[in-house]
Amino acid sequence: VAKRNPQAQVIGIVRWGSEYASFSKALCERNAKAEGVTNTTFRQGDATHLDFPDETFDAVVSNYVYHNIPGDRQQYLLETLRTLKKGGTFAIHDIFSKSKYGDMQAFVRKLRDMGYQRVELIDTTNGRFMTRIEAGWMALSGSALLTGIK
Repeated sequence: VAKRNPQAQVIGIVRWGSEYASFSKALCERNAKAEGVTNTTFRQGDATHLDFPDETFDAVVSNYVYHNIPGDRQQYLLETLRTLKKGGTFAIHDIFSKSKYGDMQAFVRKLRDMGYQRVELIDTTNGRFMTRIEAGWMALSGSALLTGIK
């Protein structure tokens, strides 16, 4: 995101802890430097309660975060979308299996009813990003991209 949008200020929210011992703020900063981006900052955070006011960000991007957090994952998505400005875009990639998230088609309808536009749940195991066999082999069955505009 930072590389493709050099004019943007990108804030990475990451959880570092004993369960993710190989990850650190320093590692994120080294990765950003290796990619040649200077428009990033990294903060420790909690996806279940983000420390940002409503409508802070122009865009929200997430890749395989919420499926690791026990609890009401649809509520965690709403918490993230709370920080998105009106007119802002979102792209959230995760394992949206029914066992982890419940009925995501109903959630898509809920977002549309709340006024979100162009909300889509795009299967990413149909060969576009990976095949179903690859998804099964990597324990990523149910992977999809939730996109839209607030």
